[in-house]
Amino acid sequence: MPEITVSPMTIDDVDAVHAIEAATFPVPWSRESFEKEVTENKCARYLVLKEDGDCVAYAGLWLVLDEGHVTNIAVREDRRGLGYGERITRALIQLAADSGLSFLTLECRRSNARAQALYHKLGFRDVGFRKRYYENSEDALIMYLQPLPESHPENDPWLQTE
Repeated sequence: MPEITVSPMTIDDVDAVHAIEAATFPVPWSRESFEKEVTENKCARYLVLKEDGDCVAYAGLWLVLDEGHVTNIAVREDRRGLGYGERITRALIQLAADSGLSFLTLECRRSNARAQALYHKLGFRDVGFRKRYYENSEDALIMYLQPLPESHPENDPWLQTE
């Protein structure tokens, strides 16, 4: 059985995260964007899921006042269907709660039924659309999660390092 861990993303994870991003999204974030998220953006929180030490999924959010805005969630293609997307998303939701946030929002492609099913399973609700949001003019579904789970601030690794 593989060892699965979820931890804060570090600069050492950027190459693997960017590779997952580039293989997943039609218009991926640059490697430099992820590097800045980890090293400069004080409002960014990223987690990585590792299988036997190998980064196979990641998830990120931005803290905006009491809101968490989910930026990206992706699982390496060869590791999809193993529950890693749910596991990293649940960890991100708990991190949002532990960081003192009140709710989460995200955008999801209207065509991405698999992601929507996961988000609905985790309690997200559809609250609107952003017309022609994506590069191919596809609409984005706006999703919202509240309440968040019980907060355990002592578990927020960023509070422990700031």
